[in-house]
Amino acid sequence: MSHATFVTWFKNTELLQSSDELVTIAVPNIFAIRQFEVKFNDQIKTVLEKNGVKPKKIAYTVKTSGRKTVVSRETTNSASYDQSSAVDELIAPRPTSSRPSGSGGGNGSAGGGLNPRYTFDSFIVGSSNDLAYTACQAVAQFPGVKYNPLYLYGGVGLGKTHLMQAVGNQIIKHQPESRILYVSSETFVKEFLDSIRFKKKGFSDKYRNVDVLIIDDMQFIAGKEKTQEEFFHTFNALHQNNKQIIISSDKPPKSIPTLTERLRSRFEMGMTIDVQMPDFETRCAILEAKASLSGVELSRETSEYLAKNIKTNIRELEGALNQLLAYAEMRGVEPDIATAEGLVGNVRHSRPQHITAKQIIDKTAKHFQLSTPEMCSSRRDKHIVTPRQIAMYLLRSELHLSFPKIANELGRKDHTTAIHSVEKIEKSIKLDFTIREQVAEIREKLYA
Repeated sequence: MSHATFVTWFKNTELLQSSDELVTIAVPNIFAIRQFEVKFNDQIKTVLEKNGVKPKKIAYTVKTSGRKTVVSRETTNSASYDQSSAVDELIAPRPTSSRPSGSGGGNGSAGGGLNPRYTFDSFIVGSSNDLAYTACQAVAQFPGVKYNPLYLYGGVGLGKTHLMQAVGNQIIKHQPESRILYVSSETFVKEFLDSIRFKKKGFSDKYRNVDVLIIDDMQFIAGKEKTQEEFFHTFNALHQNNKQIIISSDKPPKSIPTLTERLRSRFEMGMTIDVQMPDFETRCAILEAKASLSGVELSRETSEYLAKNIKTNIRELEGALNQLLAYAEMRGVEPDIATAEGLVGNVRHSRPQHITAKQIIDKTAKHFQLSTPEMCSSRRDKHIVTPRQIAMYLLRSELHLSFPKIANELGRKDHTTAIHSVEKIEKSIKLDFTIREQVAEIREKLYA
């Protein structure tokens, strides 16, 4: 397996018990149990057999504050444990107060603007964020040495803030004397303007005399020339002294049009990582963990229903769950799949059901400043081929048309062209931020 997979899943495991009847393996969190059951169980069995161990059962255990959860693949029974405590370690609730501004100074852990609940232990790892998780752990272990700067980008509600603050909290845990400062770019801009307007002193000292500077939502600094110039000098001062810089944004540096070239090149000189929407399994785990925090055990069918029908962002997913739990509590019923379908179904059906193939083709053509006849023509110019492939992908994903029907809608005789186009865009969405953004924008226009 890859190094990232090993670090994410196996590094913190432990063989607790081994006998002919039972092998017990300790894993770091509840989500890991699911991953080991689904993805790694057969691999572990093979390794055990190669070493002369052939147990009848394999159990995975989470140790949490002296308690533990035991889930057997064969029996799927849970031993008695304090569920709320276990899940509290797995995923931290969003802070009730507003985002810390870091105005307390940034010297040490006391004024660094960090939320102590954001830790690596409370972060749910999946295939969409395992690279970011591993890179952040490396930065926490070797600040200023590995991946400097570290630049995380992706949509809202995907865990960027959680990961960045987890780095700061981890460094403080092992190096209490470290000076960590977490702020939003909005705070940086405001304090810089105040330093000019009111001639306040100490602005440069605050941001340049730290060991780790964490800036959230960097996209808001774009277009502000003087602020960008000040941040450029701050960046250089920290980087030249081997101080760690961590940045987040909703876009990669190259996609922020009003970002100065010298800042863009510096952001790209370190590690730039795309944090994507969690996959189906991760969304299920988040739902079950959030429900457990409310003292509710969500059935697998219910969590899968919500995860399948809400794919936009995690906050919408949490909102649907909160709506379901509140309704169930008020009516004194179980938050089962039937209740979810009745209540949360309107999230899925809130999108118009009258979208047609022609509308998808027309909207896609308009987005790329093409005409519909050009999209349906036999021309193979690159500026036409990619929009045509995106249109085919949307016809498949939104209307579930057959490949022959998709080919026919776009003037193609061979349906294999549609198959190739859909597969290509599916892969590009995972790897290419620009394609993913274009598809999302066209979807929004379709359902506006």
